[in-house]
Parts: sequence; C-alpha cells; structure tokens
Amino acid sequence: MKAVVTTGHGGFDRLEHVDVPRPLPDAGEVLVRVLAAGVNNTDINTRLGWYSASVRDGTAAAADVNGAGSEPGDGGGWNGATPFPLIQGTDCCGVVDEVGVGADAGLVGRRVLVRPCMRTAGFESFDHVWLGSDFDGAFAEYVVVPASEVFAIESDLGDVELGAVPCAFGTAENLLQRADVGAGDRVLITGASGGVGSAAVQLAVARGARVTAVCSSSKADAVRSLGAERIAARDADLFDELGPESIDAAVDVVGGPGFPGVLEVLRRGGAYATSGAIGGPVVELDLRTMYLKDLTLVGGTAWDEPVFPRLIDLLQSGRVRPILAKTFALADIVEAQREFLDKRHLGKFVLTLP
Repeated sequence: MKAVVTTGHGGFDRLEHVDVPRPLPDAGEVLVRVLAAGVNNTDINTRLGWYSASVRDGTAAAADVNGAGSEPGDGGGWNGATPFPLIQGTDCCGVVDEVGVGADAGLVGRRVLVRPCMRTAGFESFDHVWLGSDFDGAFAEYVVVPASEVFAIESDLGDVELGAVPCAFGTAENLLQRADVGAGDRVLITGASGGVGSAAVQLAVARGARVTAVCSSSKADAVRSLGAERIAARDADLFDELGPESIDAAVDVVGGPGFPGVLEVLRRGGAYATSGAIGGPVVELDLRTMYLKDLTLVGGTAWDEPVFPRLIDLLQSGRVRPILAKTFALADIVEAQREFLDKRHLGKFVLTLP
C-alpha cells in the first residue's frame, strides 16, 4: 500500500511517500481502508520535535522555510521519544475492511471515524496513546486500530468532511467538558478560525453558550457565521475590549503573549482550558491572578469517555459541521503542510486517498 512515512525529526524531506506492507488486524483489532485523513498541528509538531521542553517557540516560529525545527533535546514526542519511522495521521475517516478474532464482524463495510486518543488503562486513568503519534496512523491506504476505537457513523457529510473531524472536534469537546461549559455561559475561544477553534465555536453554541471568538479581522465574518456572538481581533487587548469579569470559561489553543490577557477577563471562579500553544508554549503567569480570582486551569490531552460518542451524535443530528478549507492528495502532503504553516486558511486541510 502507499503511505507517507516520517523517518525522523526534521524538515519536509523527512516525509516519504512510499510503498509499505499492508498491515493485518490482530485479535480485537480492525483493518480500516482510509478514505480521508485530516492535517493537524500535531503532525507537524511531532515531526519537528516541538514537544521537547527545549523548544520554546510556537509551531510556525519553530519551523524554518524547509519545515524543520532545531533538533529536540529529549525525544520531542508526546509520550517520550517518537517511534520513527512512523506513519503519522491522527484523523481517520474510513471503511472497515477486515476484522481480527473477537472483533465485531458486523463492522465490515461500515463507514467509521476512529477515535484517535485511546486510553490504555481505562477511563479511570490518564494513560493514553494517540493514533499517528504513538503508533502508525492514517496517512496510508490502510490502518489497523483497536475495534473499541472505531465508531460507525450515518451522516450526509462526505468522507472528506468527516476526515476533518476527529482530532479537532474531539479536542474541542474535551476542553469544553473539562471547563464545564453549559447553557448561558460566556465562553472565550482563541484561534477561532483554526481546526480546533472553529470546532469549539460550534460545539460551545451547541451547549447553549455565548461565544466570543478571537481571530483575524479577515476571518471575522466566517467565524461569526459559525455562531460566535462577538469577535475580538487577534491583536486586541482583551481586558480593554471585553472588560473584567466578562468571561466564564476560556478555551485557548494559542498561548503565547496573549495568555495573561485571557486570564484577566475571566470571572472569579472561572475556568481556563488549553490543549495547544501555537503562539508559543512558554507564557507569563502571574500566580496572583490565578489564586486571587480562584481560577481553575485545565490541561486537556487525554479525552474523557463521553467526548467521542457525543461528537458522533452531534454529527449525525447535523448540529455541527466541519469547515473544510482545502483538500490534497496524500502524495501532496508537503504542499499541504507548507500551506498549513501559512495559517491563511479557515477550518481544516484534508488528505484524500486513491
């Protein structure tokens, strides 16, 4: 089968479109024929070794024109050293082609989404692995995953649209759940034109929340059409523009220099939730702001059990819809990642399979 193999930390030259053996499902596993696979920040971060503590810049700043970062000092992966060579690809929409012993044969022929964040010791533990970061993922014609991690879906959405869903929407829903966002809550969402941000806007609205979205002025109308009640410019002083005590919960995937301003607009007892730092992972935190306002700061990488089933229900009912920016053939992954780093798009880039 054709696959894109990442051979190690480095630039675009580390992405090789090659023939590899087709995997076979073991007991309790299924073989999925991949139809579409979304492009995510984590694909690039993993290749760059961005998760290393030695890296202090945001993704775009960490990558040079060749897409390469500096060599990481301590593995640079989510769970230690990345197991190169690796087929990346966290998002997967596909069709179950074959099942291993003990897996449900009724899944064969069903269109599915793969839950990419997999709890390895049950949902009572935070131990987890990620498709395409810890083991071979969806940048290939076929992928093998545990049968428990595939979710059949009946939807009028196309394969490419569904390929934009798992990582971005699952991450956004997990953050909203961790921040306990409910009806009437005032929610601030940064990076609202990106994959996770645009998903968070829709998912927060689906919970009945009132959304203030942070994005560039050129994308304001598009983000507003997703349900955002208010738009704040990306370079705005949030405290001056929104005022004190104006936000109940914040979903922040940007970090960087704007981090202190996000905390300043939270009400007393408010919640801050994050799962990314495209603007920079090292931020300035005044502990007095945190403890004097009784804030809750939440990190979200391991997904809670209700997240993906709820997402499937929302997709099947049509209450949320992924925003597709552009599609690329699997062989054109370098072009896709290069454009991704420009950050001029709204929504998700998706790779299509032959």
